[in-house]
Amino acid sequence: MATSLVIVESPAKARTIKRFLGSRYTVKATMGHLRDLPRSQFGVDVENNYEPKYITIRGKGSILQELKKTAKKSARVLLATDPDREGEAIAWHVAQALELDGEKCRVEFREITKQAVVNAIKNPRHISENLVAAQQGRRVLDRIVGYKLSPLLWAKVKRGLSAGRVQSVAVRLICDREAEIEGFVPEEYWSVIGVLQTLAGSKFEAKLVKWNNKKIELKTEADAVRVREDIEGLPWVVTKVSRKDRKRHPSPPFTTSTLQQEAARKLNFAPRKTMRLAQQLYEGLDIGKEGTVGLITYMRTDAVRVADEALNEARRLIEEIYGKPYVPAKPNFYKSKSQAQDAHEAIRPTDVWRTPDSLKTYLNRDQLRLYRLIWERFVASQTESAVIDSVSADIQVDGYTFRATGSQLKFPGFIKIYIEGSDDKEEQTGMLPELAEGEAVACQELQLNQHFTQPPPRYTEAMLVKALEEKGIGRPSTFAPTIDTIQHRGYVVLTEKRFVPTELGRVVIDILKENFAELIDVDFTASMEQKLDEIEAGRAEWIEVIDHFYQEFVQLLDKANRNLEKIDLPDEVSDQQCDKCGSYMVVKHGRFGKFLACPNYPECKNTKPLLKTIGIPCSYCKDGEIVERRTKKGRVFYGCSNYPDCEFTSWYRPVQEKCPSCGHNLVIKTRKSRPVCSNKACPGKDGE
Repeated sequence: MATSLVIVESPAKARTIKRFLGSRYTVKATMGHLRDLPRSQFGVDVENNYEPKYITIRGKGSILQELKKTAKKSARVLLATDPDREGEAIAWHVAQALELDGEKCRVEFREITKQAVVNAIKNPRHISENLVAAQQGRRVLDRIVGYKLSPLLWAKVKRGLSAGRVQSVAVRLICDREAEIEGFVPEEYWSVIGVLQTLAGSKFEAKLVKWNNKKIELKTEADAVRVREDIEGLPWVVTKVSRKDRKRHPSPPFTTSTLQQEAARKLNFAPRKTMRLAQQLYEGLDIGKEGTVGLITYMRTDAVRVADEALNEARRLIEEIYGKPYVPAKPNFYKSKSQAQDAHEAIRPTDVWRTPDSLKTYLNRDQLRLYRLIWERFVASQTESAVIDSVSADIQVDGYTFRATGSQLKFPGFIKIYIEGSDDKEEQTGMLPELAEGEAVACQELQLNQHFTQPPPRYTEAMLVKALEEKGIGRPSTFAPTIDTIQHRGYVVLTEKRFVPTELGRVVIDILKENFAELIDVDFTASMEQKLDEIEAGRAEWIEVIDHFYQEFVQLLDKANRNLEKIDLPDEVSDQQCDKCGSYMVVKHGRFGKFLACPNYPECKNTKPLLKTIGIPCSYCKDGEIVERRTKKGRVFYGCSNYPDCEFTSWYRPVQEKCPSCGHNLVIKTRKSRPVCSNKACPGKDGE
């Protein structure tokens, strides 16, 4: 009997699905995109409705031929790529190559469990033309900006620069924030704190908030001293005591954006690392007797909806582990943002009964930490609200009102499981002593404290992701690569976990502001995202959207090429010191690419090579490149450019070919030996 061919993107996903489907199905992986626009040319025919010129990606020819060969022998072909625009586009390219036009060949599932996969296989659909059009529109739009604008920067600033539709706006946010900080003028203000004591001997603090029932502001030390002089020796009386229960509600389960934010705050993971680990949890890991199982639902989503079955399972687990008081009377439902794709679910465990502790033996440290974060957030989202006993007391002295506040956790609710992280420091307050209206208290000390207003903080990775999402810039799947790109290009650097623009970043943004103001305008970029969403919804045509943008863009480009003068940019200073004179070396561009040179040339002519990239993608993290490195003793070895986020290293030189068994990089031990797999855990015969 002829088998059915199921095509997915990755070997890990293929292995998981194969176990569910059995011998009647062959499962193959594309290893990501098979076709794309060429790197060496523009690849968009603007005279012919912006027709994209797709070519087979270098190194993917053998994969495509194998898929064609297997498809001819198969009873049917099903395309089970990821359930988003990129996945739909990969499926469309495969369908084009395998001549599947018009067939119901697309299957879609948002969690890799047996039930979800089997149900999807039974209900194939046509490839969505709208999803493909939205992805194609984005790809062409980004190609126009990148390939038309980058040469301008090369000519007017220096070679090797790039501009992107989303990345440029991200850099602008960072530059604008830096300008706010630099232009900020601190303002002095003072606070007055009374250290008070009850007749029973209990101490507490109260802060000055009003004078004659109006809000008071103390601008100078003289203002604070005047308060002290006014009330010195006068009686303090409690005039009002308020007590109430306040409910604190749990946060919704994770979306892509909130997962990246929390992983940055709590685990110190870069967005790129978070997405790489989430991909592994989604595609499936070996967990012993159960075999390879997908542990979380699809990790690229902006919706907070959860399937009814998952809600009910979570409620059963909460009652069993934490008790009935922790289960709300009704499930907690959360509202997605208006532009969210509600067909998707939030990120959650595929089986809530797989607790983090039960997976300790099978997951590595970082996989387990991220899974625990997802599991706890999901379970907490269906747990009862916390109840906090809040007390506030006003104490009067002459015409001045001081206020004391305190709180105590009365019922922990979801806090027993999970507390959301924050970029801001929260003030913690304890409980106040028992106070009664009319009660006299004694002032033990009056503290006069000087303060200054603070500038807005620089963006952390979590804060930048949040800003991009709130402003509608990019999609959840683009946040991690955008943040990676702006650092890789040298436009921003992370200093003490905060983004600081480089001089290069400032110069590029100034050029773009002056000549392409709309292109890097936050509202304009957000409106383009909305238009792409309209294409996906079938309410707009991608060619019309692109044409409207292009006609105005080329006019601005022509004007900038004619009017913009050459800018002499100072050399980029590296963190490596010259071996001969001790100066910090600078990055230079030479005949064979970038290198390090001493800034004291010609007195000191010392140079050093930069890390040598050998043009091979890293298969372990998917978005890094293999680079040549040296040990302290000078021995050459190979690793990923994403180190330390990706820890792949090899003493042997990797090659373009990938292992047919696990998809990881093959390496050559000696010139005459055949390539072997770099993955020590490879299930195939090529593993070491």
